[in-house]
Amino acid sequence: MLPETPSTPVVPDPLDADPARLLARLISVDSVNPDLVPGGAGESRIADFCGAWLGARGFEVHRLEKRPGRPSLVAIARGTGGGRSLMLNGHLDTVSLADYDGDPLDPQIRDGRMYGRGTFDMKGGIAAMMVAAARATARTSLRGDVILACVADEEHGSAGTEEVLERFTADAAIVTEPSHLEVTLAHKGFAWFDVEIEGRAAHGSRPELGIDAITRAGHFLVALEALGQRLAQGPAHTRLGTGTVHASLIHGGEEPSTYPAHCRITLERRTVPGESADSVERELILVLDRLAEALPDFRYRLTRGLHRAPFEADPEALVVRTLTRHAEQVLGHPPTVRAEPFWTDCALLDRAGIPCLLFGVDGAGAHAATEYVDLGSLDRLTDILTATVADFCS
Repeated sequence: MLPETPSTPVVPDPLDADPARLLARLISVDSVNPDLVPGGAGESRIADFCGAWLGARGFEVHRLEKRPGRPSLVAIARGTGGGRSLMLNGHLDTVSLADYDGDPLDPQIRDGRMYGRGTFDMKGGIAAMMVAAARATARTSLRGDVILACVADEEHGSAGTEEVLERFTADAAIVTEPSHLEVTLAHKGFAWFDVEIEGRAAHGSRPELGIDAITRAGHFLVALEALGQRLAQGPAHTRLGTGTVHASLIHGGEEPSTYPAHCRITLERRTVPGESADSVERELILVLDRLAEALPDFRYRLTRGLHRAPFEADPEALVVRTLTRHAEQVLGHPPTVRAEPFWTDCALLDRAGIPCLLFGVDGAGAHAATEYVDLGSLDRLTDILTATVADFCS
């Protein structure tokens, strides 16, 4: 049986909402991030669909669209007053549909799995949190507000969650990024830097006039590798290990017959709690200054790019303890506690003073040619979130 298209009328009874059915409808809507893929569809159509689905179930829907064509939704079920508010956060955008094995917008179910772009990262989490919030608010009168943040742009710059946090807050939050039904309490951050090595242009036949920026950049690359080795041998975070560094892009030179005047290296430094873009900048300046002292005519310019802080939750926070308790009841065993090497919007929520954690579906294939969600995990996630919302906001 084919899944319903997004134009199918929404069934208004929230207790009849099925997360797999909803997920199939979400997958069929193209929401490729246009900052990643020029011409990508963006989040407008899927925001329209989610807004209609949630509005039909009594949620107060706010559409935020500071960047035209890149909307985020905040849907609120207002409590009766005096209770704690809980935000469920998930991103609407996906990575490219190109090179996907099959039709990425045609959800297929095989052997208890649903396949399609975004099933795992992270429309499965979006479906679970929408259904869970609808069920929890329909079954009982809650004192606290239930807030759904369906955000844009997490796969690129996280402009969606940043925009949401300009207007909304909560007593706690759960980000439903995929975590294999394991409680994720920390993740790494990152900082991007450009290192411009300066030389002097000259004809290839006049070496006495030229300074080769590319060969001097080679000295920096060797020093960068040594820095990575020192990081790997240094103090480690309990769950995340150590920070890392690598060169990502390099560009230099104009043509074979000219000594290159410039060579630019873009690097990424993955950070752990206790590290920051400032500390990484100091670390890189030390490496570069030592090269400048040791090498004649070594000149550089260091420019900071996008950077995001690492995240670490308090394991004793009420939202962590509440979700962990309900996860144990649904799973039949205490959930594994883990950390992730990648970055998520948890760090932005934490920076805004909102205690949070990450908890999502099981599956595989984020950003890969084949992507799927385990449908049993989707049902269990929905049940865990439903119980957690009802408990925390009661």
